[in-house]
Amino acid sequence: MSEARKIKASTVSVSCNSDAEMNKLADVPISVVVGPEVVTGSTRLKSGTAQKLVLNMLSTASMIRLGKVYGDLMVNVQATNHKLRERVKNIVMEITHVKYEEAEQLVDAGNGDARLAIVMHERNVDLDQAKELLQRYDWRVRQAVEHNDEFPTCPDLGKSFS
Repeated sequence: MSEARKIKASTVSVSCNSDAEMNKLADVPISVVVGPEVVTGSTRLKSGTAQKLVLNMLSTASMIRLGKVYGDLMVNVQATNHKLRERVKNIVMEITHVKYEEAEQLVDAGNGDARLAIVMHERNVDLDQAKELLQRYDWRVRQAVEHNDEFPTCPDLGKSFS
């Protein structure tokens, strides 16, 4: 914590003791007071679980804040294998309400990137226009889809994916 302070980095502490020393040093102290453990002397039960839940909430909130989530779906998936490529198709199907074959075409046209496939479909634009929209909105799908930017539609795109 003192090293982080030296370089002016923000700090967060997660503890299960409101009087923890780390809390005094952290910019954001998070204390999850769970009471005594069921098994005296064990700190890996309630306390460990509570801390893990807090960390999961922080990482989930971070992903949302960074724009990597659309609705309740993680759209910034790196489709590096078959299983993840299928996940990307399922995400595209759920958001765009298209059938599997069309989702597959969109994902292929978007180079395996769910964000590109979604924007291409929702805005009826080609790959380059989808990239431009996403870059304009820091790769946040919701903003790229919902903002009313002037883009000519892509007539070929609509025909090939219908």
